[in-house]
Amino acid sequence: MNNESGTIGELDVRTFIPIERHKMLLKLFKELPVHESFTFINDHDPKPLYYEFRSVYGDVVGWEYLNRGGREWKVKVTRTEASQGREFTDIATLMDLRKADKNDWKQIIFHRYGMMEEGTTMEIIAKEDPVEIHHIFIRKFEGRHSWIYKKQGPGEYVIHLTKNAKSGLGDDGFSVVNEFDVRPFPPSERHEMFYRAFADIKPGEAFEFINDHDPKPLYYQMEAESKQPFRWEYLKEGPAEWKVRVIKIRAKE
Repeated sequence: MNNESGTIGELDVRTFIPIERHKMLLKLFKELPVHESFTFINDHDPKPLYYEFRSVYGDVVGWEYLNRGGREWKVKVTRTEASQGREFTDIATLMDLRKADKNDWKQIIFHRYGMMEEGTTMEIIAKEDPVEIHHIFIRKFEGRHSWIYKKQGPGEYVIHLTKNAKSGLGDDGFSVVNEFDVRPFPPSERHEMFYRAFADIKPGEAFEFINDHDPKPLYYQMEAESKQPFRWEYLKEGPAEWKVRVIKIRAKE
């Protein structure tokens, strides 16, 4: 980072829902002069946003963590060079996995997919076929997405991933056995509380939790990773309080 870089301000994005955070910060970077910076505060590690910045604007993103962990992740973002940036017409966003660590691929794709609106498309670019991610979508989101190869090698794969439908919600014949509020806890502990609560319930049981923003990215992470079928039902949808019921589904006889 250049110590002489200008700084145009600090923004606390924790009060906004995740998709609005991304839109706001992408717009801010688009308008950012070369060598100037802004700082933002988030309630979890915004690494997927870093890759989205680089995918859209190129390798011109200075990214410095000023604070890590807890409920306050603070990042200073600097535009290191001028760049044109990608303008979108038929897609909602771009994720260039060529710029990302392969170990981060699933986190990047599923986190961003969780924020996409129904009917919108993400373009994915990779040096190799992201077949593992493709198989997860086939297994977990069959009939609710489309995965279309626009280009297939050599050395470049371009995929259009479209969210076609919302996930089915609601269930009958269950009992709610736990209810908790995750808002007082840092994001890392919230996830641990969520997964522990899910592990503790039996098929036919449910728990309810309260969050301060839409936890849909967590839903898609569960869809990708959980071997146990479940349903996700919104009881309240913001703006300050989101309440969700999670039901562990009984096996079909």
